[in-house]
Amino acid sequence: MNNSVSAFLAKHNFVNHLDILSTAQAIRSDMIKGLKKEESCQDMIRTYLMPPTESAKNKSVIIIDAGGTNFRSCLVTFDEEGKTSISEMEKTKMPGVEKELSKDEFFEQFAVNLEHLKNKADRIGFCFSYPMEIQEDGEAILLGFSKEVKAPEVIGSKICQELNMALKAKGWTSIKKISICNDTVAALLAGAACATSSDRYSSYMGFILGTGMNAAYIQPESKEYKMKEQIVVCESGKFLDVNRSDFDKDFDKTTVKPGSFYLEKLCSGAYLGPVSWYALKAAANEGLFSKKVNDSLLHIDILTLIELDKFLHNPFNPNSVLGKIAVENADEEDVDKLFQLCDAIVERSARYSAAILIACILQSQAGKNAAMPVSVLCDGTTFHKTFMIKDRVTAYLDEILTNQLGIYWRILSCDNDITLGAAICGLID
Repeated sequence: MNNSVSAFLAKHNFVNHLDILSTAQAIRSDMIKGLKKEESCQDMIRTYLMPPTESAKNKSVIIIDAGGTNFRSCLVTFDEEGKTSISEMEKTKMPGVEKELSKDEFFEQFAVNLEHLKNKADRIGFCFSYPMEIQEDGEAILLGFSKEVKAPEVIGSKICQELNMALKAKGWTSIKKISICNDTVAALLAGAACATSSDRYSSYMGFILGTGMNAAYIQPESKEYKMKEQIVVCESGKFLDVNRSDFDKDFDKTTVKPGSFYLEKLCSGAYLGPVSWYALKAAANEGLFSKKVNDSLLHIDILTLIELDKFLHNPFNPNSVLGKIAVENADEEDVDKLFQLCDAIVERSARYSAAILIACILQSQAGKNAAMPVSVLCDGTTFHKTFMIKDRVTAYLDEILTNQLGIYWRILSCDNDITLGAAICGLID
């Protein structure tokens, strides 16, 4: 790395190239505390679910995918061979993102969004991607919102019950059951469902790196934790024992819930762009670049992940905010510094993501047979599309899990994974 960039990052307590295995061990230690019901950062939510052994046939289920920025809804139908078809898909804004809503307003907006699916199936598979406490009867209590959703009255509510009441108020008569899960459980269930008859996996895991970030894995039966084998949601984004730079701390103060979700704010798509903007602004104020570049950077109002990613993929393309500065005002050394500074923040996301995956795979106690790896279904545009994140995560897992620890894994993806997983969840009795 350029010496001046390295010195700048060190000055602001930004750890470049953090130790992934040590971080994974710290995350896993906190996971174990949560499983023991001791004080922990991660909630370690028991779902009382396992992937079904047979696929559904001749059934339909209404799907809600509520998380991040978007609210998606559709109908999923399983034919007589268990193949799925998706119809009546609609997408709108997630309630509570644009403005604060009361509890009644929040669930009424859900009902409005679902009007096109009224009474078209008797079950709902509800993917709700926020921290929840799952009850043994399948109900879920909202523990809190992330991803900048503003509906504080909803916290502590029974989510399925409130949704059912809102639907009945709109004239729904058909719903027999609402089954709720979050996106990591949906991803895990989709990974299990997508396995062919010739695939053999020792366990399954779901990982989301999009607007937010989280993980789920299958915890083996344990007398120590007093639990049967089941899917556990980690709420990884809430882990607090991480190194935070000055940029992270400054940006955190502007978020809806400052002082929380430290790991998510280091990794996920909602935060990478703004944190990079704080870093670039500090660098410009300290004269890290030439005067023209410093002045240009200070005139940027905010930086989104989309703009950050455009620059990293093609730094001399003037169609991005930073690319325009690189072409019009910067020399080669400026562009090098600009690129390295932005890339350091994205690369850190890849390292922390790898640490979460390693912690969960180790806790699953699986993957010890090379022919039966752990299936890791990864979802999220930040993981799949942001500059070098997927490639770096894969390389780190290969080096640490396989080469150092002898644990085998396979990163998978499948079309419409969250929709498929939510449908499977909706049909589990």
